[in-house]
Order: sequence, then structure tokens, then C-alpha cells
Amino acid sequence: MSNNKRFEGRRAVVTGGASGIGLGVSARLAAEGAKVAIWDLSEAAMGSARETIGPGTKTAQVDITDPDAVGAACAETVSALGGIDILIACAGITGPNTTVWDYPVEAWRQVIDVNLNGLFYCNRAVVPAMLKNGYGRIVNVASVAGKEGNPNASAYSASKAAVIGLTKSLGKELAKSNVTVNCVTPAAVRTPIFDQMSQSHIDFMLSKIPMGRFGKIDEIASLICWLASEECSFTTGGVFDISGGRATY
Repeated sequence: MSNNKRFEGRRAVVTGGASGIGLGVSARLAAEGAKVAIWDLSEAAMGSARETIGPGTKTAQVDITDPDAVGAACAETVSALGGIDILIACAGITGPNTTVWDYPVEAWRQVIDVNLNGLFYCNRAVVPAMLKNGYGRIVNVASVAGKEGNPNASAYSASKAAVIGLTKSLGKELAKSNVTVNCVTPAAVRTPIFDQMSQSHIDFMLSKIPMGRFGKIDEIASLICWLASEECSFTTGGVFDISGGRATY
């Protein structure tokens, strides 16, 4: 992990920041000088995250599928930190592993509500604060499934494809500001989200990765943190592959 302080003075929000990739990113941002606010649904996980990252970490229990709750969390974070410079949108769920024709309608709606609508609410909420400050970095966590479409994961694949589209649209809308918007498309990373998947689906995902292994949280965090840094100044609306050779475009 880098020992520099490239995020000194920056204020960051990480959704789903209490576990998995979100926790890894939160820890790295804090280690490099950022003030970090974690928005997560799990109060227990946030307590553990504060112990991991440090007592200065701000946490808020936020249901990102509720736009009013997201708006309130944004206002509270701006008040507490003095602004928001960085948004890392990590929160997501997988949904069941089954075919389209057997996919439960309510499960479909839930996946879209968390992975797409919730991410939209968070992007939408932070942009005015970033424009007011004249600076911002938004990094949305999509998936290689959004590029290729995984069988027996249609809602997840569709939601992540939509995240890519949203990222490209918002990036173009903000292109003449000092706010960049990019997304990453990881292959599978062994995190608590695996608990939501069948073993057969996990095995399928591994079989698709030419490197023959799952990604590591630190590897994903490294790319995300570059996209969240001042160094990422001429890239917006971009889609960054980190899939062990899986992605073909």
C-alpha cells in the first residue's frame, strides 16, 4: 500500500464501504490522507470498519434505495466534512443465480434498485456539492458481467451494464467541469458478496479468468484510488477493465 498523502485534505464518500472492496478502498483513502465517510446498510459492519480504518472515520447507516435517505446522508456528510470531493459507489448485491425465465420478479427489482437506482441516487446527490467546490471524482463499481453478461445472473449483469451507461452519460455531462466520472469492471473478487452466490456460479466465474485466480481487494482498490485522485484529470466517462484477462473489450 502507498505511503504517500495524495488525498490529504480530500473528503470521500464510499458506499458499501464497511466490507469487501469498499472497505479496502476506504482504508486506502484514509491511509493516504482523506477524510472518509462510509455509507452502508450494516451497522455491525460499520463498527468493525471504524476499528479497521481508525476512529476518525465517519459512518452513516444509509439505505441507498431511498433517495430521501441518500439526500439526507449527503447533506449530513457535507456538514460534517465541509464538502464531498470523492464518491466511490461500491454498494451492490448479486441476486439469485437462475435463468431469466425462472428469475423472481421481486428479486429482479431488488437488484436493479440497489445496483442501479441506488448508485444513481448517490451520483445525483453528490454532483451539486462537487460543482460548488469546483472539483470532484466519481468512481462507480460496475463488473465485467456488465460487458459480457453472465448466464444465470441476468439482473446483476443488466444492472452493471446500466452502470456503465450511466457513467458514460454523466461523464459527458460534466466533461467541462473539474468533475470526472469513471467506472471499473472487475472480474470476481473473493469478498462477502460470494455468500450470495451458488458454488457453481463461483466456479463458472473462475473458469472464465485467464489468469486462473480471483482478483484481490488491494488490486481493485489501487485502480479505484488512481481514478479518484487528482492524477486522473483527462479521463472521464471511462470504463477500466481489471479482470485478469477475461474482458475482450
